[in-house]
Parts: sequence; structure tokens; C-alpha cells
Amino acid sequence: MITSVLPVYNRSKLQIDHGLGVYLYTTDGKKYLDFVSGVAVNCLGHCPPQLVEALHKQSQKLWQISNYFQIPGMKEFADLLTQNSFADTVFFCNSGAESIECAIKMMRKYHDATGNPDKFRIITFTGAFHGRTLAAIWASKRDPMMQEGFGPPVDGFDNVEFGNIEAVKAAITPETAAILVEPIQGDGGIRPAGAEFLKQLRQLADENGLLLCFDEIQCGMGRSGKLFAHELYGVKPDIVTSAKGIGGGFPLGACLATEKAAVGMTSGTHGSTYGGNPLAMAVGRVVVTEILKPEFLANVVKMGELLKVGLEKLAKKHPKVIVEARGLGLIQGLKLVPNAKEFAVKLEDAGLLVPTAAENVIRMLPPLIVEQKHIDEALTAIDKVCADY
Repeated sequence: MITSVLPVYNRSKLQIDHGLGVYLYTTDGKKYLDFVSGVAVNCLGHCPPQLVEALHKQSQKLWQISNYFQIPGMKEFADLLTQNSFADTVFFCNSGAESIECAIKMMRKYHDATGNPDKFRIITFTGAFHGRTLAAIWASKRDPMMQEGFGPPVDGFDNVEFGNIEAVKAAITPETAAILVEPIQGDGGIRPAGAEFLKQLRQLADENGLLLCFDEIQCGMGRSGKLFAHELYGVKPDIVTSAKGIGGGFPLGACLATEKAAVGMTSGTHGSTYGGNPLAMAVGRVVVTEILKPEFLANVVKMGELLKVGLEKLAKKHPKVIVEARGLGLIQGLKLVPNAKEFAVKLEDAGLLVPTAAENVIRMLPPLIVEQKHIDEALTAIDKVCADY
């Protein structure tokens, strides 16, 4: 039976009333440690004072203005991002799916603008998740349900095995334009690509005149311990897609690029009604400014290591329950023997909220302000649930 809200989500029965810091509170007064954080969105926690202040201040001045005009705060935010990354230019949008759409168009347009209009195909990877637009679902290959009934397939994507450089080489044709990859697959099961694989992709791209795009929608914005996860590997991309944590909970996305990659994106080639609105710019600047503080990223590294070590200890303690602990920084996961979704429900009963992922994995995506006491609380809850099996 259809409901007034389109039933495309299998929602928890929890009725969330409010959040504060790393905790969520339900309408019946129960408290939950939130290691979902909006699926890597609430990087500064729930209702952080600095974001509340920024949003309130801007809301009293200007909410929305067309991109026909100069948008307050946009250049300052773009400068902040480009001065602290590989990028020369930024397009602001409202979500990860929109940033992927911009990147796909940019990769194709680059070759058209440089005299190679027949180069339009993009190599993608098994286990990838790039969003829910028609193009993005066919660029991804993780869950058949994402694609079933939405055919015919959007042409232009060649999906190969994640981590298999020989498969990438075999997929390159005269029509290949670019490579699109997540440095750390999130929905795919918390699978880091690894330094060697990303370096090989960069070399292949350079040798074949391809663009290299990193999807950092989930693993970026400080979650790895760096502003962008690819910085851990010392590999420079041509394009990076960003969203989720970049707005700290406010709808915001961005597509960052080098001057070379963006050469075809001239006036009229792309746009967004709400993209770069003053509210988003005010919030985003504060989020990124906070993340870039050395002590902030140092805490992410420290807490990530504590979480990783703790999860590895639990894997050794409960080998009949936990197959493997995996991840980097504060994007961690546990591959389980029992059903991950059922395990997540048991954790919910124990006061810990986590999302699941492919490969029967539960994810650990706490707010980046998490402290040792919160890590300990989470590990205790997991240990307790494991002991029940």
C-alpha cells in the first residue's frame, strides 16, 4: 500500500527528536551513540554551535539568490578549497549525486573541447556507489536493485574489478575518456583502494590521455585523517567529487577540478538553481575551516587508530562473529559472519547506531569530533552483541 511518503527506504522505527554532539535522542527520551552521523555527513556532530551561529547569521541576511549574480561567500569558499587541495576551480551543488553528474559531464566535455569528441567512456569499478541518478546507477555496480527496472542502461561506463590493474588496462579503448574510482569504497564495504593501485591508475591515465576522477563523497572531508583521502596516497587527481561532510549536515556538494580538466566547462555548459546558495556557502566555509585545523585532523587520526585497534581486538576475540576489521581513519568497518543488518539492529538495542554496507559489513562513521570515551562506548556495545552469538 502506497503511503504519503514514497516508500523507497527501509527505515528504522526510531523516532528521532533531536541530536547533540555524537548522540541522538528519540521522542521517548532514549539516547543513542550515533556512528551513522547521517552516513558520514555530520562531521562536526549534531547542532555544533559554530554551524548554528553561521546559519543563523546568514539566514538573517540572504537565503537564496540566482547564479545570475555574485553569491556572497562563494569565492571565499572556493578559494579555501583550492588553496588547500589539488584543485584550481570548484562547482558548488547540493548533493553527491549532483557532484558526480558534474564530474561525468566535465570528463566528457574535456575531450570534446580538446578535439577528441569520440572519447566518452568512463572506467568504473565493482562495488562502487556513485549516487542515484540514471547516469550514476549505471556507473555503479554494487546492488542490482539500483538498476533493475531503470533500463535501458545509460551507455558510456565500463565496469571492471576493483583493485585489478590488468582489468583496467584491458578496458581501455580509443573511446575511453576517464577513470572514476573511490579511494575508499564506502557502500561497497569499506574497501581502501590502496596506494599502489591509485598510483597505477594515475600512470595509466597519463599514458593514455585520460582524466582521473576520485569520488570522495563519503571518504573525504577529513574522515581519513586528511582533507581528502587521496592525500594519504600521494596521488593527484584531475577531478574530485565531494558532498556529505562538506556541509556538516546542510545540503551541499562540490566538484573540484584542475584548470586542465575544467577547460570545456564554459558559460552555459552546466548549472544549478540552488547550487552555491548563501546559506550553504556560510556553513561550508565554517565546516572546512574547522576540519583544516591541525588539531582537528590530528584527533581524527588518533581516534581512528583507537577505533581500528579496538575493532581488530574484537575480531580476534570473536572470530566466529567477525571475519575482518577494515578501514582508515574514521571510516571503519567490520565484515561479519552473521547477517549485518540483523547485527545492526542488535547494536541499536544496545544503544549504538551503525549503517551497513556490501559484503555483509557494518560501517563505523562517527562524527569527527568523537572522543576516546565514545570509542570505548561503541566497542563495549559491539563486544556485548558479539557475546550473544
